[in-house]
Amino acid sequence: MRAFKAALEQGTPDAVYLLHGDNEFLKDEKVADIIVRLVDPATRDFNLDLLRAPDLDAGRLSAVLDALPLMAKRRVVVLRDPGALKKDARVVLDRYLAKPARETVLVLVAPSAWKPEPSLMDRASTVELRSLTEAEAVSWIVMRVASLDVSIDQDAASLLVRSTGPDLALIDGELRKLRDYAGGGPITTEAIQAIVGVRAGETSSDLLDAVCSRDGVRASGLVPLILSQPKSTGVSLVMSLTTHLLGIGQVLVARRNRVSLRQVSGDLYAMMGESRSAVVGRPWGEAVTAWTRHADRWDEPAVERALHLLRAADGALKESSLSSDEQILSTLILAMCQTQRIHVA
Repeated sequence: MRAFKAALEQGTPDAVYLLHGDNEFLKDEKVADIIVRLVDPATRDFNLDLLRAPDLDAGRLSAVLDALPLMAKRRVVVLRDPGALKKDARVVLDRYLAKPARETVLVLVAPSAWKPEPSLMDRASTVELRSLTEAEAVSWIVMRVASLDVSIDQDAASLLVRSTGPDLALIDGELRKLRDYAGGGPITTEAIQAIVGVRAGETSSDLLDAVCSRDGVRASGLVPLILSQPKSTGVSLVMSLTTHLLGIGQVLVARRNRVSLRQVSGDLYAMMGESRSAVVGRPWGEAVTAWTRHADRWDEPAVERALHLLRAADGALKESSLSSDEQILSTLILAMCQTQRIHVA
């Protein structure tokens, strides 16, 4: 990434770039940055081609790649979804990659589901643009607001990420609304409370903490507030809760095996790093702290029971039309956090 940024800033780009990963927002941003920096607006109509692989045949792709710049130093060709090229068009691309033109910058943009192909990876400067962690999203916000000519403090940035998750497209939209609301002043937690509709103490992290501490009354009381926030759904909350219960279970197993707290924390970070598809719902550091702090309130049978309840709730959320997400989640949380079994005679 550093080499990519430096090349664009210095006007010395590589001949072929491959942008891949699951962060579509950042991929679109990088494509836009390449176009702004490398294509003269006065001759853009002649020296910029935006292509989609499924729409191309060999003749069209060959003509675009063989074209020379017109009244400019270079051309830029953006080809999206290169893995979807027809067989004859793929032959044209492979032949071009073996000896790319010096006057053209070819940008291959792979979709999030793309499986890396060595034949492309080996012949291009690859830039992976993956989904950000919550902590990385906070850092991104701080940099983003500078380009919007406003400022934001760390607490406000953290609160915004807690309400939206690390969805950069959603965050960007909220930041633009917050900039207008602030009227040139700094973006504060009060502004986020007013515009985004989330307050400190009423975030998904607070709900997750309450469940970890087995405070079912507080956690269930937060359910309607959390569900009203952007990008928050019953299914996403169940996924976050499942990750938290698995984390607590991992801590309990480690303690039973007399593993040190330091090693437990390291193992938990490794577990999340190996499974980027896991939905944590908060910064990793906060999650690990919650799991180790509140594990004493659980035992392994209680964790196993909670996981069964979560699985049933996930099915109910996806299939049931009789109960609302709020009802299903509130019932789930109270059952998970129950500390004593009630025996009916």
